Amino acid sequence: MFDEMTERGYQPNLIVYSIMLKGLCKTGNTGRAVRFLRLMESRGFEPNIVAYNTILDCLCKNGLLKEALDLFSEVKVKGIRPDIFTYSCLIHGMCNFGQQEEAKKLLNEMVDNNISLDIVTYNILIDALCKEGTISKAVEIVDTMRKQGIEPNVVTYNTLVDAHCKEGMVSEAEDIVDAIIKRGIEPNVVTHNALINGHCLQNEMDKARRVFNLMIEKGCAPSIVTYSTMINGYCKAKRLDEAMELFHEISQKGPIPDTVTYNTLMQDGLCKTGHIEEALELFQAMRNRGLGLDIVPYTILIDGLCKAGHIEVAKELFHQLSDNGLKPDVYAYCIMINGLCKEGLPDEAYRMFGSMGDNDCLPNSCCYNVMIRGFLQNSYTSKATQLLTEMVGKGFSADIFTATLFMDLIVHSNKSILL
Repeated sequence: MFDEMTERGYQPNLIVYSIMLKGLCKTGNTGRAVRFLRLMESRGFEPNIVAYNTILDCLCKNGLLKEALDLFSEVKVKGIRPDIFTYSCLIHGMCNFGQQEEAKKLLNEMVDNNISLDIVTYNILIDALCKEGTISKAVEIVDTMRKQGIEPNVVTYNTLVDAHCKEGMVSEAEDIVDAIIKRGIEPNVVTHNALINGHCLQNEMDKARRVFNLMIEKGCAPSIVTYSTMINGYCKAKRLDEAMELFHEISQKGPIPDTVTYNTLMQDGLCKTGHIEEALELFQAMRNRGLGLDIVPYTILIDGLCKAGHIEVAKELFHQLSDNGLKPDVYAYCIMINGLCKEGLPDEAYRMFGSMGDNDCLPNSCCYNVMIRGFLQNSYTSKATQLLTEMVGKGFSADIFTATLFMDLIVHSNKSILL
């Protein structure tokens, strides 16, 4: 439509160009958006800071930080004054790349240019400091905000609560929640999710359940993240009945379970406790719901089947991958090779090892070690030695488990098999 407009002799104005830029960026067409920016310039339309911000934001969100910084330099050379949104985009991008020091330099540049930081910019910085593990510095930033008359919002506090919980300081996180309630800020689902996750990480499932019940009492509906976190916590605490009870609850009246919920219950709950039949039923339920299955649930189930000794079913599921348009990855191959070797089928395992290249999946160090150990455990000493030589030739090395098996073999045979 834009092309038709120009072909008919209508001259787009700055508003039309800006709309096109925004559309290209929102749909992820970063390269085309940059080219469109150059088209504007070639037609005599000097982009304003809003147009540049649109591109800068898109570049940063797509991980193209160098390109964003080059464009930022161009903006300054042209004498266009960056605004707070310009700096916020770049600071966010730098923080995502772990470039906190460079982000601080930009903050200082903002101050030098008399651009006051807003709540968004502060929250970006606080989030970066928390992810870096420097929670005390993040708390100092909150104090600085208040001194400048900017009151932290629920996003600020959620970042601090989450950081404290992940560091095992759940009690301190609860103190923060109590403090924000006194300030008239109502904790939201993100706040409660952070606290629940903190208790789950500490294996304090009864405390996690109390927070879960409290949020419902307050009218804060649990999200699928809340349920998945609780289910994961119950599974890791080996309280499978409660995990299943919660899963059935969401299946009936809660938010729709996603692949994370299913994968968590299947891997940490059912497969690890030997409930393979239930895991297979859950896998089938995922299919019936029309969830887009990737390699992860297949790998979880194949691993569980191999460990439970159901190698034939595991092989069948492994071969179904290609039928469903999926390619097995290195991890899936390692699981199958290990499973076949444990079932006393090293020849079949080696054929699978040799066929990895057919799926554009070359063996890594893990695969070599698994195959070598399989040969040794099945008394294929010569083949194990040959494969060890091949592995070393490709720049890989034996891990501690493989090396121990070779050492045991050498000690018991009273000679070096490697000579």
